[in-house]
Amino acid sequence: MKPEIMNAKVQQLDYRQKMTLVYSYIDQHLDDDLSLDVLSEVACFSKFHFHRLFSEYSGISLYKYLQLLRLKRASYQLVFNPHQSVLDIALDAAFSSPESFSRAFKKAFSQTPRDFRKKPLWEPWLEKYHFTAPRGTEHMDVRVIDFPKTLIAVLEHLGAVGKLNYSIEKFIDWRKQSKLSPVASSSTYGLVYSDPKTTDPDEFRFDVCGEVQQPVAQNDWGIINKVIPAGRYACIRHHGSHDQLDVKVRYLYCQWLSENNQNLADFPCFFEYINFFPEVAEHELITDIYIGLQ
Repeated sequence: MKPEIMNAKVQQLDYRQKMTLVYSYIDQHLDDDLSLDVLSEVACFSKFHFHRLFSEYSGISLYKYLQLLRLKRASYQLVFNPHQSVLDIALDAAFSSPESFSRAFKKAFSQTPRDFRKKPLWEPWLEKYHFTAPRGTEHMDVRVIDFPKTLIAVLEHLGAVGKLNYSIEKFIDWRKQSKLSPVASSSTYGLVYSDPKTTDPDEFRFDVCGEVQQPVAQNDWGIINKVIPAGRYACIRHHGSHDQLDVKVRYLYCQWLSENNQNLADFPCFFEYINFFPEVAEHELITDIYIGLQ
């Protein structure tokens, strides 16, 4: 079904705003008809004009962009949903057969889906998602809350952000096997010590964390105990891809603090993951961002 959009209002938007509208529409309709006809109508451009603009703004073709988004979800399903069949994942990614899915997957990531499931090469995988796609940001509603003291089990990650998914895989395995931090009843956090855009890759630090009710004993997984201290925190809720979290983090640090005469506490910024991809669509992800206040 074609989108119902008030063309007169869309026509008043500038090019960047129109493209942001298109990206948002794609995110919300990834399993629907995303033909050139449909998307050019969303943007109120001719098909020729739209196709050229999309490639200029994204750095890749529309076909490639859509395929990479679907393959991104498929990648997470392969690794984090081990009981989901390759056939179901292929169909979910809009491929007509496992064979066509496997060919496209290997062409994109130099691994077959089955090889990726066994031992994913996350760093070259991440390189495929460095295309530029301008995104709009919704109204940034910041809350100041009292956060309770929270005991967390932590796997410390040190190294390139492209290797972070290896640490996440390891932490998930510990969580499932130990049952000390069940994901259904325990909060999940990420402590951010550095900005990957401005930090040497070997010095990037990030803690993968799960709430626990009692300290974790010494173990072979490298899981240690830390505490999120009680105190006042500024919190902003993010909807959508984790790739866009930095926009709101930067807003909190660079704008909100000074505008509200607030000072930082001595504790890193952290994320609370309310839900997870691919259990929900990427545009449905909810993540709360916290910075501590004095």
